[in-house]
Amino acid sequence: MEFLHNFIFGVYPYIATTVFLLGSWIRFDHEQYTWKSDSSQLLSKAGMRFASNFFHFGILGLFLGHLAGLLTPHALFLAVGVSDLTHQWIAIAAGTVFGGACLLGAAVLWLRRMFNERVRAASRWMDINILGWLALTAAAGLFTIPTSIHHANAGDAATMILLADWVQSILYLHPEPALVAAVSPVYKFHMFLGMSVFLFFPFTRLVHIWSAPFAYLGRAYQIVRAKRVV
Repeated sequence: MEFLHNFIFGVYPYIATTVFLLGSWIRFDHEQYTWKSDSSQLLSKAGMRFASNFFHFGILGLFLGHLAGLLTPHALFLAVGVSDLTHQWIAIAAGTVFGGACLLGAAVLWLRRMFNERVRAASRWMDINILGWLALTAAAGLFTIPTSIHHANAGDAATMILLADWVQSILYLHPEPALVAAVSPVYKFHMFLGMSVFLFFPFTRLVHIWSAPFAYLGRAYQIVRAKRVV
């Protein structure tokens, strides 16, 4: 079990990251025609706007929240007056809101892919798989909330600090899987699912994230005039 733990939390993150970066580059270089979101809205609009908005709101919030919460040095939080318990309660609240939105949106989109005949016919296996995996990952994250609340009520933020230290050890290329050896299995399961998202990423529709049109937000206004019929 120790070998498996050290592999998952010491080696697997680098395998997933390598596939994520190298696989994305190779796909962009060789299969640009497939580099798209493959929206199915033209096939069926039922529930699409609701589910897509909830899903994107949730997953973007989770990504940015994890990025800020886990990669920001612990000393920096303390320096700006954010105590460990305050940090934990913020993480619990944000995780509940964004995780719930992501799970709801992903679940509806997955059901739509599975049971809408037109959408199912135009879907690849990986389209269905990645939505299911993201829903499962979000659900696993929500399952960590009760444990986190229990820790916070007891005034214990040690697990949150250990998780952040582990992520930063991976980033700094000196992995320390021992840091998370004693954390609850619910966290470990969520972490494994989350790392696997990066492993699957290059083979899915998620690659369109790389091409996010941020310049679109600052575009010039378009003047549209209706044609008057005389």
